[in-house]
Amino acid sequence: MRWGVVTFPGSNDDRDTLRVAERILGDEAIPLWHKDRTVRGVDCVVLPGGFSYGDYLRCGAMARFSPVMDAVGEHARAGGLVLGICNGFQILCEAGLLPGALVRNRSLRFVCDVVTVRVETADTPFTYGCRPGDLLALPVKHGEGCWVADEATCAALEAEGRIVFRYVDRAGRTVAEANPNGSIGNVAGVTNAARNVVGLMPHPEHATDRLTGGEDGLTLFRSAQAWLGRGGAAGRREPTVVPGP
Repeated sequence: MRWGVVTFPGSNDDRDTLRVAERILGDEAIPLWHKDRTVRGVDCVVLPGGFSYGDYLRCGAMARFSPVMDAVGEHARAGGLVLGICNGFQILCEAGLLPGALVRNRSLRFVCDVVTVRVETADTPFTYGCRPGDLLALPVKHGEGCWVADEATCAALEAEGRIVFRYVDRAGRTVAEANPNGSIGNVAGVTNAARNVVGLMPHPEHATDRLTGGEDGLTLFRSAQAWLGRGGAAGRREPTVVPGP
């Protein structure tokens, strides 16, 4: 599998993601620059976490205009895989590749913690190896991680099973105390209608080694490997959706 990881000015988790792809997964890892006009034929583009353009404006609002985003959009529309992590999730929302937007945390404070997220659907390439209801422990570190959307969008996502992850407590309950940023419906990650583009605020690339706190994040990367190995969309299973809160 060929992974392409985009570096924007201010990205700081790009090398971590490249390391996961190459050293842990044993795949080909290709660095992409924000001014590139092609994604160089990779299977999956990752928009990593970080602080694109210094984070001085709304996260991702400038990065969406980077030349590479045209190529990322073409890649997504052709059915290629795209994963946005933290700032990458924000960029995908700003670019219109995912619904909703990310705004300041309700507390107006930066949060750095390990959270529990519940897998809501296995019908995406990045949760292909999961079962709905699986719990993953993943780090978060952000000041603008509150996912918001209008009522109609939220209802549509629920009906279509496009909420991929929710913040829950360790017992798997959707409670306010488990929500680190105030996201609507405890949403931690969503997918597009075609389900080949997924964004989430927690950092799976920082949960890939037991020596540094756990490897639940590997589930997303290995799911994509398995999904492609089974023939990609042609080998898709029947949708699996669990009810919202």
